[in-house]
Amino acid sequence: MKIRERADSISEILRSRYPDVRTQLSHRNPFELLVATILSAQCTDKQVNSVTENLFSHLPGPDDFANASLETIEQLIRSTGYFHNKAKYIKSCSEIIIKEYKGNVPETLDELLKLPGIGRKTANVILGAAFGIPGMVVDTHVKRISRRIGLTGNNDPEKIEYDLMKLVPRKDWNDFSLWLVYFGRDICKARKPACASCPLCHLCNFSDKET
Repeated sequence: MKIRERADSISEILRSRYPDVRTQLSHRNPFELLVATILSAQCTDKQVNSVTENLFSHLPGPDDFANASLETIEQLIRSTGYFHNKAKYIKSCSEIIIKEYKGNVPETLDELLKLPGIGRKTANVILGAAFGIPGMVVDTHVKRISRRIGLTGNNDPEKIEYDLMKLVPRKDWNDFSLWLVYFGRDICKARKPACASCPLCHLCNFSDKET
């Protein structure tokens, strides 16, 4: 089976298994999603959601974060880990968004990547979930599974992103990333994947040789 056919088959199976996918980070607007994605580094979505509910009740928008002290932000986000750096990133992002974008989160990849603490993964999450702009998000699940099922031989997330973009129709980029995330949490786990019950088993050689 050619690699593009493999990708099509995988998409068909995962689309059927996960017909309604969306980011698990709770948010009401693009700015809240930006903050949540920064907080999600080395932290579970569940923990981030438990923090942001209280966080946004105290600091609802970019003006509030820009005017708050770092100590205030740190205390509100402490339980997400790495809170010193995350607080600096969020405060700096807020200041830039107010100064350069009139309080609105920018809607292009290049502009998002200029913001402190925003990498390609975070930027693509924001583009897809907040603005409906296709982006291929490569997190740990996407990296692990795309290698296991033979869609890439690369380790670098950016190279994996481009490999997948070549194989998956642009309109499906956001969903494909989320399919792999859902699948990684459900079946294809890092340490003990449930290969015996995996619907992609016939398209994967992981059980024979770890990647």
